[in-house]
This record gives sequence, structure tokens and C-alpha cells, in this order.
Amino acid sequence: MVLHPLLGVDEVPAVEPYLARVGEVFRAFRDEDSGCVSYGVRLLDGARWFVKEAVTDRAHHSLARGWAFHRAVRHTAIVPQVHRIAAQGGGWAVVMPWREGEVLYHPTRSGSRDRTSPDSPMVRFRALPTDRVLRAFDRILDAHLAVEAAGHVAVDFYDGALLYDFARDVTHLIDLDEYRPGPFVLDEERLPGSRRFMAPEEFVRGAVIDTRTTVFTLGRTARLLLDAGDQERAWRGTPAQQTVIVRATRADPADRFENIHDFATAWRAAEGCRP
Repeated sequence: MVLHPLLGVDEVPAVEPYLARVGEVFRAFRDEDSGCVSYGVRLLDGARWFVKEAVTDRAHHSLARGWAFHRAVRHTAIVPQVHRIAAQGGGWAVVMPWREGEVLYHPTRSGSRDRTSPDSPMVRFRALPTDRVLRAFDRILDAHLAVEAAGHVAVDFYDGALLYDFARDVTHLIDLDEYRPGPFVLDEERLPGSRRFMAPEEFVRGAVIDTRTTVFTLGRTARLLLDAGDQERAWRGTPAQQTVIVRATRADPADRFENIHDFATAWRAAEGCRP
């Protein structure tokens, strides 16, 4: 019996040379700000895979957290981690199925990308018909209902975690490695993430991070995806949807929706108010 060259091996001398031996590395992402190097690999049978290798201590810790998250949470929108490969000397990588699409925002070590450039994925996404943007957000929301049901909370979710297939109108969630069981007490000065999406308590040592924190992040996600620009001055949704977002993103967690289920119920009711 011949083992799958990516799913049937547990340890290799070094990840990238091994990938080049068993297939074609057709993409390499070496400028990631996450401390990882990632590869798109095409095997001899034509199957394509995405392999993410941790190259810093911080990235090792994050990938370990992500591996645990993917064992606990499954959803069709969340690209799964299906195997991991150890490299001799202590490094390791995770293996995921390749998904077509473009990351809506792609920060790198060499500098942040411009969300407002006419050819950027985010500008093109915001130019889509509103129904397509709403379908994308509904898929994000549905995935986070599964996250909540598994007892986890979102950490470091932002537009860089969204892979959108423009040709097929399909949204995938990627790089959820900082998601973790909740609630938990923040034991550092702040959580990782984009300030545009983060709740106030994510910057307070000793604060409780729970599903209301995720509600805030999802509210900000809806607000930013449904704006025609990047300055939050061109709202494309309805007043009813805006009312839901306002409650979801209140500074005091006690004033928000109690959980994602309640937020989703209110959001979908507001969708029904569209003209």
C-alpha cells in the first residue's frame, strides 16, 4: 500500500525540500507577518494542497493552538487542518486542502497592503452586488455559530482571514489559529488582531474574553464588509441592519447581544426588512 505523500508521513528532514520531492511547489508565501512560510503544492495526481510551516517560536505556539481548534470545530466554510508534518530539529507544518480565492487583505512583513487600491481584492469585493456580500457574511456568521457551539471564541479575526472565490461566489475562513476555548481571562496586555475588528476588552489585562467579544468582532465585520469604501462613510446596508450592528458593537459587553445565536437571529430578521 502506497501512503499519501502528504497525509501519510509524520516526520521529514525538512519541509520544503520534501514538498519539492513529492510534487510541485507552485506557490510560496515567504513574506507572511505570522512567522509562517506557506506553500501551494500540486501532487502527481493533480491534487493541490496548502502547507503552512511555522518558522518562529510564536508561530509554533500559534499553529499548536490552531491544530487544537481544528480538532474541536468543523464547518464547511472553515478550511480544515487535516494533517501535520514534523521536521527534524523541532519544526512542523500543517496540511490543508487548497481552496481557490483571494485573501481580502494580505498584510506582510514588508508592510501592509492598501485596502483602497482599485485592483485590491477588498475594493473588488465591496463593488459586488449587496446580495453577494450578504451571502458572504451569512456564511461567516454560520461558521461562528459552529465556533460558539464548540465552546470557542474568535481571536485575531479580520479581513485577512477571509478567502473569497470571485468566480464561484464562495467564502472560506482561513488562519483561525488564535481561536481558543472560552471564556478566558486575558493574561497579557492585548490580544493579537486588527484594531478595526477588536472589542475594547481585548486591550485590557484581566478582562473576560467570551462570546460577547466575538459578537463585537462579527458586528465590525458586517460594518466593514457592507461599506462601499474604507472610511465607513458609504453604508450599503439597511437602517435595520445598522441598528443590529450598533448593539453588537457597544463598548460594554453587557450591552451587546448575549451570544452569537441572538446576534444571528436579530441580523437575519433585519435582512428580512430589506426593500
